[in-house]
Amino acid sequence: MLQHSKEPSFRESVDLMFNRAVALMKLPAGLEEKIRVCNATYTVRFGVRLRGQIHTFTGYRSVHSEHMEPVKGGIRYSLGVNQDEVEALAALMTYKCALVDAPFGGSKGGLCIDPREYEEHELELITRRFAYELAKRDLIHPSQNVPAPDMGTGEREMAWIADQYARMNTTDINARACVTGKPINAGGIQGRVEATGRGVQYALQEFFRHPEDVAKTGLSGGLRGKRIIVQGLGNVGYHAAKFLSEEDGALITGIIERDGALVDEKGLNVEAVRSWIATHGGVKGYGDGTYVEQGNKVLESACDILIPAALEGVINMGNADRIKAPLIIEAANGPVTAGGDDILRDKGVVIIPDMYANAGGVTVSYFEWVKNLSHIRFGRMGRRQEEARHQLIVEELERLSKDKELGWTLSPDFKTKYLRGADELELVRSGLDDTMRVAYQAMREVWHARDDVQDLRTAAYLVSIGKVAASYRAKGL
Repeated sequence: MLQHSKEPSFRESVDLMFNRAVALMKLPAGLEEKIRVCNATYTVRFGVRLRGQIHTFTGYRSVHSEHMEPVKGGIRYSLGVNQDEVEALAALMTYKCALVDAPFGGSKGGLCIDPREYEEHELELITRRFAYELAKRDLIHPSQNVPAPDMGTGEREMAWIADQYARMNTTDINARACVTGKPINAGGIQGRVEATGRGVQYALQEFFRHPEDVAKTGLSGGLRGKRIIVQGLGNVGYHAAKFLSEEDGALITGIIERDGALVDEKGLNVEAVRSWIATHGGVKGYGDGTYVEQGNKVLESACDILIPAALEGVINMGNADRIKAPLIIEAANGPVTAGGDDILRDKGVVIIPDMYANAGGVTVSYFEWVKNLSHIRFGRMGRRQEEARHQLIVEELERLSKDKELGWTLSPDFKTKYLRGADELELVRSGLDDTMRVAYQAMREVWHARDDVQDLRTAAYLVSIGKVAASYRAKGL
């Protein structure tokens, strides 16, 4: 077990987990260092005239690895943004993309700003200027560096960035591919907004398909009836909680937000809580469930699955020994510190790591990037042809069903369901589901095959670092 005299920072946590994995690999020292370090970080300070005076903002764009290009990673808006955080997130993006076979290197960006303090038109001015500063240095570019939404940003900001890039590159036919996570009418793709939360759902579904893995948690059966606590009901936490409760029959027994938490062993209505937060800015005052003012204490409540879906470092050396959940899935980036991870592993808690669990966003971003480069919507060429082929089968089945000697008929809704060709959303979900299944199977194979690999996080690092190393070797390094 690693020993820590103090709580490791997010950057230190990533490095410690990387070091734990490479200690089990036979990489040349030079290649190991090449994979570990960040290639470059650009810091920009720019001014924007707002409310009668010039305001100066600080932003970052870090490129961790260019073993594949373009590099990929979100842009977050938060007062907590700093160079170490951005570089740690860029490193995670490298490993995440490698793990799910998205053909990107890792990058990340951030702007030190609280978006809630500004009007929409002010945010647009700030975002466009930030995009200008990055794009003129090719830190936003369809073939070099492709941002996406992250904490504090969304479709709106990505549309502004895409438009700013297009204004600066008027003859670039692939301009829309400079950023992903855009609105549909600005070149986006169906299913991108829900993608990270949907990926969390698919990750849990795949985990529960393997009874041997589920047994390590002390749980049994499937997701139906499992008690889940979600920390952070933002885009990721909301969609994960919504899909798991509505489609898999899980019970959302706790929701933790900035101003406290809600607890209800019978299960909370995710849509109703989300609507209340949108109107009132927090969970306090919500009619159902029990309100807990010290929300983070609910992280330590009894449940079957804990989903930290907000900030990094919420489970750490100070509270890890009090966590009761036997299964944690990291929907956020780095919610468990390296020190907290040591304690939880010693307790036998199974952690589905962030680089896998929240890879749904970059996976669907990859699909959007491909769509933008191909200039055609998924399903447009083949959907009706698929329906026509199905029609032939249905007509033959209908003919056979009229034979009284056979004594069978088609189910009432069979024809409608079978005839319907897959649209873009269904194709995106299918591709995401396949990606999450294949990536999990790669991790668990290492997890079960090697006696020196005790957890899924180490397995994930081994798989991803191995792929990155192979890419560098192919380049001649």
